[in-house]
Amino acid sequence: MKKTLKSVFVVGSLAALMFSAPIAYACNLGPEEHAKGLSKPVEAGPANFGGVAKMEVKPNNGQIAELEEKAAVELEEVKGVPVTTADVYAYKDYAYLGTHVGARSNEGVRVFDMSDPENPEEVAVFANDIPGTWQEKVIVKSVDTPHFQGDLAVVSVQKYTQDETKQSGTVLYDVTNPEEPQKLGYYALPEEVATGTHELYLTTQGNRALLLTANIYADYYTEGDFHDFSIVDVSDPTNPEELYNWDPRELIDAEDFNGLNYTDDEGANRTAFAHSVITDPSGKYAYISYWDLGTVIMDISDPENPEVVGNTSYERHVQGAAHSAALARGGNILIETREVFNPDPADEEFERGWGYTRIYDIKDKSNPKLISDFKTENSAEQIDPDERLPGTYTVHDPKVRGNTLYLSHYSDGIRMVDITNPHHPKEMASYVPESANVWGVFLHKNYILGSDMGQGLKVVEAKRGGGPPSGVKPPGRGGPPDWVNPPGNNANTANLD
Repeated sequence: MKKTLKSVFVVGSLAALMFSAPIAYACNLGPEEHAKGLSKPVEAGPANFGGVAKMEVKPNNGQIAELEEKAAVELEEVKGVPVTTADVYAYKDYAYLGTHVGARSNEGVRVFDMSDPENPEEVAVFANDIPGTWQEKVIVKSVDTPHFQGDLAVVSVQKYTQDETKQSGTVLYDVTNPEEPQKLGYYALPEEVATGTHELYLTTQGNRALLLTANIYADYYTEGDFHDFSIVDVSDPTNPEELYNWDPRELIDAEDFNGLNYTDDEGANRTAFAHSVITDPSGKYAYISYWDLGTVIMDISDPENPEVVGNTSYERHVQGAAHSAALARGGNILIETREVFNPDPADEEFERGWGYTRIYDIKDKSNPKLISDFKTENSAEQIDPDERLPGTYTVHDPKVRGNTLYLSHYSDGIRMVDITNPHHPKEMASYVPESANVWGVFLHKNYILGSDMGQGLKVVEAKRGGGPPSGVKPPGRGGPPDWVNPPGNNANTANLD
């Protein structure tokens, strides 16, 4: 089958790219671009905020009274090369900032002491010892197994180009003392995989630690010999053991799938690859963001023998592109973000506009039901591309705490959305740095952390108002209102990864 690749759309002319907005690079590239070390630029928004972040609180949102930027920490240049940031994660009193392929500076993971969140201090760097690679994603959790007790970090390793290194996969570190990380082990992908582990997750089942990896385009590169999604036992982090590697042909007609492209039942050309993965807090269910194949829900309670339970799907007019997921309401609500870089697709039946968020009821995991979506004004705008402002307005990553959904949205910064009624999500507030290019968002104590690709670590405080959202009854005596911490969704165990 001919390997036709979907292109990543870039708005604006070359002049606009050069003079109106700083450039960073998209997280989704075609496999041939990856192999050749090519990158597609992603524009930041226009620099029209006068050097000050633009913060907006929606009137009558009932929860947020004010947003305030408390810190903005730019990463130091290395050998004169600016460092572009990737995802952000926080655990205990430390923040972990991944770095991106854009600067090609092999910057690893930067560690910040967040004991005073308004004055973050960079204290360490790790996973920066494999030349020719970049480290986008890091997850940290406390692990207690017969082989390891402490705080374990798993870090994705991706190649700049196939000819620069043979190594890709996941590195594991002991970060019990985050200021002195200690390398423990390495989970290696087949050498012919020209990308690596794109995103990953770490979960526990009893005294067992499991690494879940999205090895982007691995199926395509190995011609079906090795697939994109793996489950790895890392109970002994010095000796990772692969338990399972999932073949998506379970859900796609094998005769119509070359490890990347296929045609769906309605005749739309689709692309399927594992981009990201999370689990529920119990580690029983995995949610694999598999691009146009949707979010694949898998029962991994027996990790050697997982079973696909269900998956989300797309109407003929929807481009697909399941990028990341988060859970709400005790795991009964699935948040699915769709990273659509092409707001004006060639397929005339596809809708116009950037990627947006879809919300599903998954009480019955075998039958996810779409109940609503959320679009920013910029992501929904159906205007002529020649009139569109420079910027990349697709949604990127979701996080949930209680009844608030936090979204990183590239040029649209960070959006806060009330999902008290998930059938009717409502934007509460937004934070948009100057020339915004926000990759990741995370919650740390009472602060919102953002990673801006060109500007480093952002720390924002959302000051709460005095009442619940409209339509929610005030609480009785003896406890907080439902909208602060709804039944079945402990804010401390809600999905924040």
